[in-house]
Amino acid sequence: VSVIKRDDGGNAPDTAKRLAQELIVSEHVDFLMGLVFSPNAKAVGDVSTSAKKPTFITNAASNGILEPNPYMARFSYTEGELTTPLAQWALKNNIKNVYTIVLDYATGIDAAAGFESVFTAGGGKILGDVRVPLSAQDYAPYVQRIKDAHPQAVFAFLSVSGGAFLKAWDAAGGPATGAKLLATGDMAIETSLPAYGDAGLGLITAMNYAASHNSPLNKQLTRDMRAADPTLDVPDFGSVATYDVMQAIYKVVAAQNGNVDPDKTMQLVRGMKIDSPRGPIVIDPQTRDVVQNIYIRRVEKVDGKYQNTEIATYPNVRDPIEK
Repeated sequence: VSVIKRDDGGNAPDTAKRLAQELIVSEHVDFLMGLVFSPNAKAVGDVSTSAKKPTFITNAASNGILEPNPYMARFSYTEGELTTPLAQWALKNNIKNVYTIVLDYATGIDAAAGFESVFTAGGGKILGDVRVPLSAQDYAPYVQRIKDAHPQAVFAFLSVSGGAFLKAWDAAGGPATGAKLLATGDMAIETSLPAYGDAGLGLITAMNYAASHNSPLNKQLTRDMRAADPTLDVPDFGSVATYDVMQAIYKVVAAQNGNVDPDKTMQLVRGMKIDSPRGPIVIDPQTRDVVQNIYIRRVEKVDGKYQNTEIATYPNVRDPIEK
């Protein structure tokens, strides 16, 4: 299997679509994989469907990507898979009210809606909410608004702005209020934790993986990554999704003796079970979305290093919407 890399440059649907077309037409690829931003994934979905090109998502987490695009499958997670267990955990731990702050684009809006629906259905109250532009740099006004509401906890979807928020929260004395910080796991990627420093300690996140996950396969992946590139420290959720997509590609190619047919490929992917470093996963045969364990994690300092420590497990979680 040869891997050809292209960079869409960020949240740029037109660029992602053009690159996908070039990979299919000029490079004659058999599969597409990747896609961080959901708008990019939706744009590439048009190409995937028209060209009948199997496309495996390693990040993009919004709803509405897979249903219209039958040659796509997701190996990452959806926001609903993260926010449902996180809201349940908050309720179980006697958190009665929350303020939400999310980035103002599709995935952030999905995250806020998913958390709020489960939290309020369980008797919780949302004290207020704010949507932040992707370009925002100064989080001090947003933090002050949150502090003035005196919530027991803050729910955040701030994947690309976690550091800016934590810095503002720390500077404004947020930790002294006792309010817990709850977030989706992309705010606590392992590579980001050293940059957060002590400001990140205590951050509670829901995610499908933690680098500290205690399993033989995860330890093997960590060793293999370091052997391939000594500058790497630990895997993250993107590393693991990529690892699992490559497993899937090898499985479907082997099953077809190298004669890859797109319809046969998707038939094989539907219901596929994979032993992953994150734990067992399966691709739902109806939705083509991943079903997996979701872990509630807390940022801690262990042996001088910051890590996500698993504190609760919600097994076999599927997206609450895409059923």
